[in-house]
Amino acid sequence: MSSLLKSVMRLAPLKSVTSPLRWSLASTSSRPFARSLWHMCSPKDETSALAGLKITTPSNLCSCGCGSRGVHTKGERELIEFLAEEIATETKNRKVKSLPTDVEGFKVTTDGADVVLSKTSGDETIEIHFNINHTVNNDAEANIDPSMDKPEFGELKSKPTFDVDIKRGTTTLSFTCSFFDSAEPAEGEDGYNDVFGIDEISLFDGAWDDKHYSVAGEILDGCLYDLLMNLLDEKGISNEFVEKLSDFATAYENHLYINMLQNIQKFTTKK
Repeated sequence: MSSLLKSVMRLAPLKSVTSPLRWSLASTSSRPFARSLWHMCSPKDETSALAGLKITTPSNLCSCGCGSRGVHTKGERELIEFLAEEIATETKNRKVKSLPTDVEGFKVTTDGADVVLSKTSGDETIEIHFNINHTVNNDAEANIDPSMDKPEFGELKSKPTFDVDIKRGTTTLSFTCSFFDSAEPAEGEDGYNDVFGIDEISLFDGAWDDKHYSVAGEILDGCLYDLLMNLLDEKGISNEFVEKLSDFATAYENHLYINMLQNIQKFTTKK
């Protein structure tokens, strides 16, 4: 046996003894490094006094105040909060707390946005029909003063187009009327400013149908137009009455507006 082979055989037992020691040292030296690396990457601040606290029952109630648990989106919550403020403001600022049942002797009947004012005298019945949808606008232009923090806007008024039906038996004399621009009232021959005018007139038997003839008020003879306006005035459809009609329409429109806001609030809250 050569001297080189003998040397190798002598070192083999020594290698088997030192190997476990080397792996033991390697394993014990790697753990502190791994833990130090985890400590540096940890998002927790273990020096904080709150680090050891843990919320076992976190609250997830919806922030809009509905009492439900996180069911509303951000947009819904903001809408619910705004509606609550808008309803409170509109309710506080409305001028008419309860709607009247008659206007200058005309009985009021409502069906949603439709309104009918009616009065009967002998064999004659007068009905005034109008709808309050899309009838509200500023009564006057905004009063803008550079020194003012906020401009003063005109009062919101409802000025609907309305039909006046004068019925005798089965025959109806019908007028379609509308408000003039408040900035440019129509001045009659007597110098009196009318707040409304005749847009159309027709006379028909039975129910209205498109086949019935009608004529525009703007092409009527001036004298005939004035006489028809006088007839309406005698029937109670005067400038003063039409102003009262506008007041009622404004109050009723505001009533429906608040009611719609409340229904939208209920719809959005309920989920």
